[in-house]
Amino acid sequence: MYVYHVKMLCLKFNFFIYIPLKGVFITMEVKYVEDSKVKYLEPQKKQSVDLFLCFCGIENCTPSYSYGPAVRPQYVVHYIIDGEGSYTVNNKTYILKKNQGFLIRPGIVTYYEADKDNPWSYMWIGFNGVKAETYLNYANLNEENLIFEYSKDSTLKDYISEMLKLNEMDYSNELKLEGLLYFFMSKLVETRKDVFNQKAYKSAELYLEKSIEFIENNYSNNIKINDIASYIGINRSYLTHIFKKNINISPQDFLVNYKIDKACNLLENTDLSIKVVAKSIGYSDPLTFSKIFKKVKGESPKNYRESFFLSHL
Repeated sequence: MYVYHVKMLCLKFNFFIYIPLKGVFITMEVKYVEDSKVKYLEPQKKQSVDLFLCFCGIENCTPSYSYGPAVRPQYVVHYIIDGEGSYTVNNKTYILKKNQGFLIRPGIVTYYEADKDNPWSYMWIGFNGVKAETYLNYANLNEENLIFEYSKDSTLKDYISEMLKLNEMDYSNELKLEGLLYFFMSKLVETRKDVFNQKAYKSAELYLEKSIEFIENNYSNNIKINDIASYIGINRSYLTHIFKKNINISPQDFLVNYKIDKACNLLENTDLSIKVVAKSIGYSDPLTFSKIFKKVKGESPKNYRESFFLSHL
């Protein structure tokens, strides 16, 4: 079977759903590409902050078909369902075959190529989110270990196949896609649970996870970084070190960005006043909220809301 990367059917489904609640108007979009040789699905709006699907697909490669050298902005896992090929990263080449897989990390130059005699067929899944790296670490997939093997059953393949069937986006399918992504990650963890270093996780990753959980549960209150540090039992400087080392951002910037993301969701999907939006994300002073919002987004909350609705007319 051969794959051609031109003249494929590309459908973009747009669903405009009016909910009988004052000021709520939601747009759901999904991009779906299919021909007889390849399937590709990409949700256009990523709702979750922790972990969200960017795209997924399946491909039967031609002999010596290659991709790269290239850099990806998200995490991508390829799982080989037949044949052979090679994956090159950090000046090291891995020869891989059926039931093996490889991780592509964001911002890293990679190259992969199908074998010229027995070209591989693979499935892939792209994802991101503030907990993506943590979940991959659960599976012992990181910059030091980019290869895995799963030969127990066809579950990984089945999960991606199910995702590809959900090419008409509605609330039900949105939740199914997110659930399937978590199931997929849980299976990756199963492949490495016997060699996973519990002590390494129990330090930095655990503190990071608990910090993010605290923010998720308390962002609507006027929490401070010291509150987060006190909750998990470490000092502020060590908390800052953990955030910067693991997700390359300070806890203060993470907290602000998280609040502003929540504000954007309220501005897009409700007609709540700016004052109420500010209060809902933990700012008692709407002027302070507006200044911070403009610093992050480059425009005021009012202009952001107006621009959003104008772009969706």
